[in-house]
Amino acid sequence: MRQRVLAGLVCAAAVLAGSVASSSPPPSVISFTNYPLPAALAHNGSASPIKVEPSIGANWKTGSIFLQGALETDRLRFGSKGAAWEDVSSSTTSTVTLDAVMVSDNATGRIFVSQLVAATSLLAFSDNDGETWSAALLGSGLPAGFDRQSIGVGPYPASGSAGPSGSYPHAVYYCAQQNVTAFCARSDNGGVSFGVSVPAYTFLDCGNLHGHMRVAPDGTIYLPNAQCQGSHGVSVSTDAGQTWKVRKVPGTTIGRTGQPGVGVGSDGTAYFGLADGDGKPKIAVSRDRGATWSAPVDVGRQVGVQNAVFPTVIAGDGDRAAFAFLGTKTPGDSQTADFGMDASKTRYTGAEYHLYVATTFDRGRTWTTRDLTPNDPVQRGRICLGGSGCTGKDRNLLDFIDIQVDRNGRVLVGWADGCIGACVR
Repeated sequence: MRQRVLAGLVCAAAVLAGSVASSSPPPSVISFTNYPLPAALAHNGSASPIKVEPSIGANWKTGSIFLQGALETDRLRFGSKGAAWEDVSSSTTSTVTLDAVMVSDNATGRIFVSQLVAATSLLAFSDNDGETWSAALLGSGLPAGFDRQSIGVGPYPASGSAGPSGSYPHAVYYCAQQNVTAFCARSDNGGVSFGVSVPAYTFLDCGNLHGHMRVAPDGTIYLPNAQCQGSHGVSVSTDAGQTWKVRKVPGTTIGRTGQPGVGVGSDGTAYFGLADGDGKPKIAVSRDRGATWSAPVDVGRQVGVQNAVFPTVIAGDGDRAAFAFLGTKTPGDSQTADFGMDASKTRYTGAEYHLYVATTFDRGRTWTTRDLTPNDPVQRGRICLGGSGCTGKDRNLLDFIDIQVDRNGRVLVGWADGCIGACVR
């Protein structure tokens, strides 16, 4: 049987865009390097590694990279002696959690870490690469949901009355779902406190769970969802989170495939990455804040991927984006308990998952997809997405991975490895 042991990893891609400026030509070859966490950090201080559902951030001022998993915040720095990891966790966010998430404000260098605690969150932020941290007075707005919290940060919209109440220039948003509604609130003081929450959608619009939000350079907020009246969709706010509108992505179907991801380029081009109802990894592009979308493109077809989970997307310039996911070449319903097993249901002969990244340099007209772990599976067998309904050993990777871009236009993917040791074979 596949092992349950997990190890936190970050994967950094060589320069995706040469720089974040569109004037630089696409690279002829894209290379990727893995930077595994040291064993002590991957174990998160416990006997068994538990760094799952990683979030990744980047400080464009210093070049530092951050990986959040469970209760630990780890920093990666590059120096004359190579890459070095260090635990820089805040005391506020390293004691208790029901869900962990981190986000970075690339422009200011502020790092935010949130730990879900009942119907609110503990929130801390750092302006000096995690050397010191400040704790929020309350890490959410009220009311707040009890599951799948998400943090977003970015500029205020140019029009409208919303703006900072203190010295921090950007808006900070907190969303979480409660039963059939997602509640979102805004902080105007850099995450110290939040205003009153408003619904981003209700059961009339979408299913209860949502993916992680993105704040576009123009201040538009995107909150993706895999179940919006028969298709995938995204709840969009153009007025700093005061009102929201659900916009469906045509040509997509719902299924047991987890939540989608959104990335937004410097010119506002939005990329919506999903595992469609048929399990295939697909991506659609919008130039008008989600009002219309291009036909979804199956980026797994060229490498034979039949089922995907954990889609996550990032964009730099408007024409350049990267789409990461875990994928397997085994067809069929990936959420059946015996997915990938032989007839005896005692060993895995299929359902070998790998980490893939697809990149575009022409605004999504063409994509190039690569297997980043060709000789080292990330999982064997089902990756259960049923939450508390999962009863076997296949809930080990939980619900998502994460993607970012550094100040040089390099793609960064934070992911967890559910297949190590004898599982690799």
